[in-house]
Amino acid sequence: MWRETFGRNITHVDIEPIGDEPFHAEVTFQALPDVAVAFGSRSPARYHIARPHLAHKRDTFGLTMLLSGASTTFQLGSEIAGEPGGGIVTPGTDPSTSVMHRAGRIVTIVLPRPDVAALAPNLETAFARPLPAGNGALRLLGRYVGALCQGDALQTPELARTAATHIIDLAALAIGASPDAAHLAAQRGAAAARLQSLKADIRAQLGNRDLSVAVIAAQHGVTPRYVQKLFERDGTTFSAFALRCRIARARQLLKDPRFFSHAISTIAFECGFGDLSYFNRSFRRMYGATPSDIRDAGLREARSGEREPP
Repeated sequence: MWRETFGRNITHVDIEPIGDEPFHAEVTFQALPDVAVAFGSRSPARYHIARPHLAHKRDTFGLTMLLSGASTTFQLGSEIAGEPGGGIVTPGTDPSTSVMHRAGRIVTIVLPRPDVAALAPNLETAFARPLPAGNGALRLLGRYVGALCQGDALQTPELARTAATHIIDLAALAIGASPDAAHLAAQRGAAAARLQSLKADIRAQLGNRDLSVAVIAAQHGVTPRYVQKLFERDGTTFSAFALRCRIARARQLLKDPRFFSHAISTIAFECGFGDLSYFNRSFRRMYGATPSDIRDAGLREARSGEREPP
């Protein structure tokens, strides 16, 4: 079923499992204007793109990033070993075989050849060659498309078009954009991806009371002022974003039955607040209700659910 539905009807590849272990694959698709993203995991298998499959791929090319596992790609007489964190650029005009030797995770992006070539004039020299794991734009691209596939941020056609533009920008930067195009792409796609990456790391560290612009900037190898400018362009500040995330996380925990035994003060401290009065004021200002109101509503909802008949 996977070979027929995913391979032959969606991605136009033949799939041949390797070894005796059960075949496994899990893929999330994100379809954008002129760009397609597949993000997921694979067990060992060979993926063949034969010449009859290429009619669907003439004006596109693929950029595949290996997140984990081991792989090899064969195309244009080259044998490219996959490096976790690295990428491979494969043209849509020539047959290829990709072998997943060990189960792992992969991101594949199908990109419009003319759009990327306009930014990266030497695109064809990158075909069937590896992009190293140390490529900063490639790393940003991987995090950006990962967040897109795991979230629901693309609620309008305008957002989808913007995301596609950012992906094209980052791909061009990773491959090698011309100086003028690199400046444009850095101001546009790279900045958007960097901001998304910063936000993801802030959300992951909400419990750290010492979280600051300086801490996040150091983790990303940029200056605090650069972090501040990215948030300013987004219409907010680092502090305001972190505060909203902390309060939203606290509200989520207050409504979660697994945390009903936790004191409100404990939840506030776990979300990074050091001052309970400040937490209460900020919470009420954001939600128009006190933390106790939200906790009580969660308790009533839970009890109501318990009384419902099976």
